[in-house]
Order: sequence, then structure tokens, then C-alpha cells
Amino acid sequence: MKLVIDKDIPFIKGVFEPYAEVVYSKGAEICRDIIKDADGLIIRTRTKCCKSLLEGTAVRFIASATIGTDHVDLPYCASRGIHFENAAGCNSSAVMQYVYTALYSLARERKIPVKYGPGGDFEEKALTIGVIGTGNVGSKVASLGEYLGFKVLRNDPPKQILQNRALERGGIRAEEAVEYSELNDLLERSDIVTLHVPLLESTESMADARFFGRMKRGTLFINSSRGEVVDENALLHYREKLSGLVLDVWNNEPEINAELVAAADIATPHIAGYSVEGKANGTLMAIKAAAGFFDIAALEKYEIPIDLYDPSLTPSLILKGKGCNAIFEDLYRIFPIFNLDKLLRNNISEFESIRSNYKLRREFHVYQQR
Repeated sequence: MKLVIDKDIPFIKGVFEPYAEVVYSKGAEICRDIIKDADGLIIRTRTKCCKSLLEGTAVRFIASATIGTDHVDLPYCASRGIHFENAAGCNSSAVMQYVYTALYSLARERKIPVKYGPGGDFEEKALTIGVIGTGNVGSKVASLGEYLGFKVLRNDPPKQILQNRALERGGIRAEEAVEYSELNDLLERSDIVTLHVPLLESTESMADARFFGRMKRGTLFINSSRGEVVDENALLHYREKLSGLVLDVWNNEPEINAELVAAADIATPHIAGYSVEGKANGTLMAIKAAAGFFDIAALEKYEIPIDLYDPSLTPSLILKGKGCNAIFEDLYRIFPIFNLDKLLRNNISEFESIRSNYKLRREFHVYQQR
């Protein structure tokens, strides 16, 4: 058996060597010549698995150590009998961390009041967060927002349809149902809009001129999902309408739009999900997917060694009742986001290098007192 593995996937080197021939390669450099006799691939988003790569190869299994699927041609893989698994939800807490670190950092910088309650250095009030896409990431963003005292609006048509069916069939009770908002209503009422949708035909360029036109003046916009869900020309056109702009993902990565970088208040190189915990989860899910497919019983209960990843080092924060500045200090101590923003602004052409060499941060766990 032969496996080709993206060399930048952490915690994976040495795991499969007792059971397979293993070749490591940079994700963007994985080509047909390298994989022609490979049985399986373990990749990240930088490897585009489509017909031009896979045709004529022996590949029958692909695991992505990431949450995304848009880098894999799923219909083609299905037609060839190639089994695919992604690491759904592996870095959802890391992206949630990114959203709130960016939000409170920008609030501190701009003196934007962002939550209920006493404790800040300026008057605070309740703001409304509109969460578009409430899967693994968006549901955590929404949950923490409500815990911190924000009004939260959720938009997720596929999940809303499934919930309505469950209600009709008695699968859930009415009091258990989540309240969803129509997109236009969410855009018109939200002070903060954050995108957490996958890149699909239905979501590509969904944030277009009509989308930004619906927003009320002074909205803060965050995108940490996929760059291509935003029409960047429309965003630039409506930029002056926004009170703040936070972007981690971009069209045409790594050749990103310098004008949009300049327009953003916080610009980062697609690292929202880059935490020690998120990477460990993604790697472990890919390892176990491969172990199951190739019947490697010794790896089906594999755990990352404690000397590589110590889960006890994940910080636990108490945020309930704290003011904006205190929350900023807690979050920024773990993730000094403005340092990364400055690095990207000064080295836009080095997007991929900055991303590849990013030192993984620890996530935080929020101790939710009731």
C-alpha cells in the first residue's frame, strides 16, 4: 500500500510508515506523477483533487485533514469509486475564537460598544450578530454570542428545512426548535454579520451588491469561511457603508487583492482555523478515516502522543460579566491578531509563506457559568 501525504499536515509523520509506503509532498505540488501508483491521499485544501489530477491513477481513498470539500471534485470521485472523507468540525472552535478575537480587538481599537453589562471603559449596549451558516462553526459563534449577551440572528435555509420536517414528523418539540431568520431580515437588523457557509454553487458570490445593499449603515462584516462566497468588487463598492471589515479568506488565494487588504481593518492569511487543537483534530480524523478504510486496526484508536500535543494546555476562560476591554485582554493574550495583520499587510506577496509558517495558537475553552 502507498500513501501520499501533504507534508504540512502536523502530527502525522511516522504514523503510517509501519503499515505503508509513504511519500510526503507540499500540497500544491502533489501531481499525477507522484500519485499514479498511490492507493490513498491525505491532503489539505491546497491539493485540488479533480479529474486532471486523479485520472489514470490507482487512488481509491482521499482524506482531507480540513473541514472543506470544495477542493475535491466529489461527483468525479463518486463516479470513479474513490472514497472521500473530510474532517468536518475539526477546527470549529478555532474559527469561533478568530471571530471573537477579531471582534473585540476591533472594538477596542475603534471604541465600538459590543456587549451588555458593566465593566468597560465606555458605555456598552446590546448589539445584534447575524450568523449566516450555522453548521459546526456558525453554531458555536451563535452560542457564544448569546452567552456574552448579544442578540443573535441565525440564517441557514438547509437546516431550517430539516428542522421544519422534524417538527412536522414530531422528531423535535416546538420548544426545542431554533429560530431562523430570512437573509434579508438578518442583513437589515444586524450590527455584525459573520459568514460561515461552505463554498457551493448556491453560495458562490452570495455576498454581492444586493447583499451589501441590504445591510444597514455601520455594520461590521466578517468573513472567515471561503473567499469566493464574497463578490470582492461589490464589497469594495460598499466598503464605506461598513463600520468595520475583517477578512481571513480571499478570492484567488494566494494571489489576493491588495486593494481589499488595504480596505480591511483586520486582514489575515486564511488561518482562522489554525490552532493546535484544530490541527490535531483534523489530523486525527484523517488518520482514523484511513485506518478504517485500509483496515489498519492498530490505528483505529490512535491518539496523538502527549509530547506532541498536550490537551491540558488549552486555556479556560471565564468571560461572563466581563466588559469589552477585559474580554479583549483575555482573547488577545492568546491570539495577538494585529501582529499577524501587520505581517500580511507588509508582505502581501508572501501570503502562502506566512500561512504555511504560521505558528499554531492554542484555542480557548470558555467556562460557561450559569
